Amino acid sequence: MSYDVSIQRLDEAQLNAWPALQQMVYDGWLLRFGKGYTKRANSVNPLYPPVQRPLLDLDTRIAACESIYAARDLPLIFRITPLAPPDLDDRLVARGCQKISPTLVQTRDLGEPLPPVPAGDVRHEALNAWIEIFCRISGQPVALHQTHKTILSLIPTPCFLAVLVDGDTAVACGVAVLERDVVGVFDLVTAPEHRGKGYGTALITRLLAWGREQGAARAYLGVEQDNAPARHVYESKLGFETRYTYWYRRV
Repeated sequence: MSYDVSIQRLDEAQLNAWPALQQMVYDGWLLRFGKGYTKRANSVNPLYPPVQRPLLDLDTRIAACESIYAARDLPLIFRITPLAPPDLDDRLVARGCQKISPTLVQTRDLGEPLPPVPAGDVRHEALNAWIEIFCRISGQPVALHQTHKTILSLIPTPCFLAVLVDGDTAVACGVAVLERDVVGVFDLVTAPEHRGKGYGTALITRLLAWGREQGAARAYLGVEQDNAPARHVYESKLGFETRYTYWYRRV
């Protein structure tokens, strides 16, 4: 029998794997604050039905969130998943909110065979070294990734800060985060001059193998809907299938 997890379980695992610097729960909505680094760590995430009585209408709840984010000098961004109230997205559209980054959450049963792994050595790096390699590969200054580093340092469950090295050259890196029986894959990047050589597939395969060794039965990742090259790797080469879709609305 194939293994499955609920959308709520997957969404909770993703939020745990990418911690915010601060967060609060507002009547079933998780408000996350991370100094503006990534939308996931700086957005409102509806997770549970409201419990406050009498129930607050959506406009009241949206306005309250807007005040909370404004007090932190952050834009108000909602992450719209299948767990959100059915009319929340329509209410945000009516306010003129822009739809951003439609993303597919894809999963793979780790009981299925993994593809063969091409040559290359995958190493676990300490956080400071991993951030430096990530920035070098992606062509970004380390100074812009201090919040990124803090977020990674706050991951509360086992994680694998992986770097794929060919010879003496770091050609790709990524992160796997284990939570009980699922493993998530994040922060995947391959050096531009080394793309199309199978390094990305090799790295993800090693991350999935690590997760399976740690007891995970299923893997998940997120990929933007219009990222055709990445989707080809995940779907055609690695066997991932879309479980659900989410997107953001910026107020």
